[in-house]
Amino acid sequence: MKHRIVVLGAGYAGAYVAGNLARRLSPADTEITVVNAVPDFVQRLRLNQLAAGREIEAPQLADVFAGTGIRLRLARVTAVDPERQVVAVADADGGGDLGYDTLVYAFGSHVADQGVPGVAEHAFNVAGRPSALRLREHLDSLGSRSEGGSVLVVGDGLTGIETATEIAEARPGLSVALVARGELGARLSAGARRHLRRACDRLGVTVLEHTTVEAVEATRVLCADGTALASDATVWTAGFAVNPIAAASGLEVTGNGRIVVDRTMRSVSHPNVYAVGDSVHAIGDNGRPLPMSCGSAGYTGRQAIEAIVGRLTGRQVANGKLVYLYNAISLGRRDGIWQPVDGQGQAKPSYMGGRKAARIKRAIEKGSLWGTLHPTFGLPRRQRRLAAAPEASAGKTSGAAA
Repeated sequence: MKHRIVVLGAGYAGAYVAGNLARRLSPADTEITVVNAVPDFVQRLRLNQLAAGREIEAPQLADVFAGTGIRLRLARVTAVDPERQVVAVADADGGGDLGYDTLVYAFGSHVADQGVPGVAEHAFNVAGRPSALRLREHLDSLGSRSEGGSVLVVGDGLTGIETATEIAEARPGLSVALVARGELGARLSAGARRHLRRACDRLGVTVLEHTTVEAVEATRVLCADGTALASDATVWTAGFAVNPIAAASGLEVTGNGRIVVDRTMRSVSHPNVYAVGDSVHAIGDNGRPLPMSCGSAGYTGRQAIEAIVGRLTGRQVANGKLVYLYNAISLGRRDGIWQPVDGQGQAKPSYMGGRKAARIKRAIEKGSLWGTLHPTFGLPRRQRRLAAAPEASAGKTSGAAA
């Protein structure tokens, strides 16, 4: 019987891991299935651009996996049972249970309302392609009005900054404001913060610092100081959360639901489960948890690949880098910030801004897409056979070795 590998989620991390495993493991011994709720690959790095009006490619996953031997199951995962080693799925045919020997949990994250009333009912977000398209349609309607409209972006993390500046540049007829809980760009160096502020001034983005939102209504936002901010479109970017399925499954997770793993991305409670991307709580080489980011997805994905291939084929598991080196921020199409960080994840004094930083960010976006569409490029052509008794099939133990 073939060893069944099931990958949950086909975002940047999941699609990359699945493609690499298909290239490196012999199909005579393994069967790889990817479960994803939608048929296309979502370029999450560019959803703010999609909302602002750009045309962003959404490749079909069937085309991405064509010729790899990977089975694509379009279904919604409703539960994971790591004791029985099954995944419950729901699809147009009713769904059922999908068994596995090795599971790769690669669900990304979704917008978190932080308990603020009205976010779910009245706010837009750019955490998924459908929600980005809904925002785009709404912005189109505002742009058709003679008096224009107001857009309020809540949250000054990287997503909030990129969303506000992208909309302001693409739709100059709209009034755009960015709400920051503290100082704008607090995680950046002093020079990068000044560059960011100049970019906001140039694009006409009003920055509201040290402002806490307590409620979102249909046409306004209520702040902790009693201020009411008018808004024709409130875009919520103030935090992200992971899928609750891992916490409900009995896997060991952190307080925010991210799966606790060892150095090789293997669950510390169930050694035949691996986690990658936003859903994993992985300790980087600096001793700190890796942040939710595209870069982290790449490093955790590569480490999981090495671990799965090594254990299933009876070879030594190679440890790759688990690092967090920089923040790349787009400020519209022609401006950006490249901010290196030190070993503790703090911004270094130096930074790069302007068109060159924007080109670097575009290269990252294109490279991430290309790597997903061509996950087997440059890998050895030899597909390795499995060992007689792969370690990953051992079942639950009281703690997994690194």
